[in-house]
Amino acid sequence: MKTTKTLHHQYILKQLPTATALVGMDTVLISASDSWHAIFDTESKLAKPIHTYYSGHENITQNQLKKNLFESQEKTLRHKKLADGKEQWFNSSCSPWFDEDENQLGFIIQTKEITNLVAQEEELKRTTSHLKATAEIAKIGSWEYDLVTEELHWCEETKKIHQVEPDYKPTISEGINFYKQGYSRNRISMLFHKILENGSSYHEKLIIITNKGEERWVAAAGKAIRKNGEIIKIFGTFQDIHEQVMADKKIRESEQLLTTLIDNLPINVFVKDKDSRKILVNKAECEYLGTTPDTLLGKTDFDLYDKAVAQISRDEDLEVMRTLEPMLARETINVRKDGSSTNFLTSKIPILDLNGKSNGLIGMSMDITHIKQKEEQLHNLINVTAIQNKKLINFAHIVSHNLRSHTANFSMLLDFLIRETEEKEKQRIMKMLFHASDNLLDTLENLNEVVDISTNVNLDKKSLNLGENITKMQQNLSAFLEENQVEFENFIPDDLMVLSVPAYLESILLNLVTNAVKYRHPDRTPKVELRAIKQEKHLLFSVTDNGLGIDLERYGKKIFGMYKTFHNNKDARGLGLYIIKNQIEAMDGSISVNSEVDKGTTFNVYFNEKIE
Repeated sequence: MKTTKTLHHQYILKQLPTATALVGMDTVLISASDSWHAIFDTESKLAKPIHTYYSGHENITQNQLKKNLFESQEKTLRHKKLADGKEQWFNSSCSPWFDEDENQLGFIIQTKEITNLVAQEEELKRTTSHLKATAEIAKIGSWEYDLVTEELHWCEETKKIHQVEPDYKPTISEGINFYKQGYSRNRISMLFHKILENGSSYHEKLIIITNKGEERWVAAAGKAIRKNGEIIKIFGTFQDIHEQVMADKKIRESEQLLTTLIDNLPINVFVKDKDSRKILVNKAECEYLGTTPDTLLGKTDFDLYDKAVAQISRDEDLEVMRTLEPMLARETINVRKDGSSTNFLTSKIPILDLNGKSNGLIGMSMDITHIKQKEEQLHNLINVTAIQNKKLINFAHIVSHNLRSHTANFSMLLDFLIRETEEKEKQRIMKMLFHASDNLLDTLENLNEVVDISTNVNLDKKSLNLGENITKMQQNLSAFLEENQVEFENFIPDDLMVLSVPAYLESILLNLVTNAVKYRHPDRTPKVELRAIKQEKHLLFSVTDNGLGIDLERYGKKIFGMYKTFHNNKDARGLGLYIIKNQIEAMDGSISVNSEVDKGTTFNVYFNEKIE
């Protein structure tokens, strides 16, 4: 069990963060921590007299080390070694090591690196030697407190700052009481207590009340001076910084005012350095990017936006800083990493240093996305209005032409009827009048159907199964298709959906298929093919036949006109294509035609797949 306990203690010693060594009474190293071996560049298994490990260290000898172990009361040695051409300073402290019966078994040596402390002491020596000259130039006072004599000494400049007489001799209590009661006096008391206790240096901005009752800001600093590890003096500086603090306060107030102003502007404001890194952002910019100033500062547009957009912005920055000419009110588009985009009206103004060179820029961006959307809506409305106006004019011409023809016919027949004396001829004229009346009613019904399509603005588009609607159409035309021996080929997938007004889809299918059969070629069996394919924003539906075809060079611009026919078909009214074109366009779609005389025709319908 004792062996296990010993091994446990050795394991603990090995991991100690402070470099620690156990030395026997024969001065031979028994064990040491890894951190101790690291300082002395040894192998953990070696066991030699302790002085051999210090052979590479200056300012320490075998006799000094032995005396420190067995005789010295201070038991602290300062030594140094060269490592990679640099000096490293250490303090090695010794203390006896006892067993449970108070028998001394050896010594405990703890070694600490004090390179920084030595450097600070050297710096303090240099500072002290030049302090007097510095004080005269920079008007910085000094003070010194001797812990042995408990005397406090102020230099001439320090006395001037306190507004006391040149022969004034302060005490520590009096010196502390010059500080303004409250935070400043409590703070200096605490700092002075700490520097006396553990040598903690300080540098603070505090307020004093001078001997003449003036309130002044001062920079008070203190540093402990040691001898043989003990604090013997406190040395410090004392500087009147009242004007500087007041100036800084005014600057901070101005900055706060500017920040408040910028943060409450209804536009995005940012400042960039020469590398286009953001060094200031306002509240609106942070809210737009959904983050905080701390996250944005130091970021470039490449960290925040799409690469192509960020490159455009960087090129703009470089141009503004190169030419020193501001970029004012330019329309830009910012595309963020998530793909969302915003339209901005952006201005960039170069920031010039005292030499007139640009070291950054100020940017201001106003979100005009809603304005662009309104512009687009207005543009679309103008286009729709223009189209509707054109349709209205065409419709007016059609109504005028058709009703004028019917009116003229009625007028002539009535005139004949009035003049006619024979009863048989009157009956014939009456039949003609009834026939003309029926034709007028047909015309009015056709015109009403066109008006219904053009004025229906509340279209309820639904997702419809195209295949099911085609099957329904075939059932409705079954006798017609069978009578004409139509070869019907449907290549539409069973699950293909289309966005359409149900009644309009039925009308489109019926008109396109019946037209394909009506205008069949007399020398071949009629054949109709239906195909459909999903595109990026549309569904393309095609109806192809092998019929007579249409001379598009001759009739291409009239093919979708009202009452336009291109073959001597007794059933042709010239209304079907006009109606379905209006229906398709009313759903934000379009229709086109490809045809070749004596070979056939293909109608392509583009259904808009976006729900408005």
